[in-house]
Amino acid sequence: MIEIRWHGRGGQGVVTASYLLARAVLSEGKYAQHFPEFGPERRGAPVVSYTRIDEEPIEIHSGIYEPDIVVVIDPTLLFNVETVLRGLKKGGSIVVNSPSPKQELMDEAGRREAKVYYVDAYRIAMDVFKRALYNTPMLGALIKASGLVKLDSALKAVRERFGGEVAERNVEAIKRAFEEVKLA
Repeated sequence: MIEIRWHGRGGQGVVTASYLLARAVLSEGKYAQHFPEFGPERRGAPVVSYTRIDEEPIEIHSGIYEPDIVVVIDPTLLFNVETVLRGLKKGGSIVVNSPSPKQELMDEAGRREAKVYYVDAYRIAMDVFKRALYNTPMLGALIKASGLVKLDSALKAVRERFGGEVAERNVEAIKRAFEEVKLA
């Protein structure tokens, strides 16, 4: 089983990104769970979402406390790296929205023997959407970094969820991040 924890802020599409990944996984005949964790927060407040993926039915019904992968959609949340990476499994992966990862993140990743993947999702979002919509670029980066699902499955999930011009812009953002993500 692969467990993913997504970090972002309300209004950035953290929950939608997790949902789209789960939908893509299901289309490939695997099992998935997707669920958010938030309370009475409002736009801009920190939000966490979770995705579980397995070849077998998933019987666990709890939060994810030791993720294999942490995706950081909003880099401002890295003001406290240890909190965002809490529980990350030794040898896990971090996928972060950044033109280049900060040294504090690299140091913490080193202590955890984790791989750090980064992509400038802000730049991609501004080019494609003309506003800070980071979720689908980060989904593209995660797919390339992890190989959890085929790119075409994610693009199909986006087209089913959105349709029309909105879907095609999200497809473009996913493809760009898929191509531009780098291993630190």
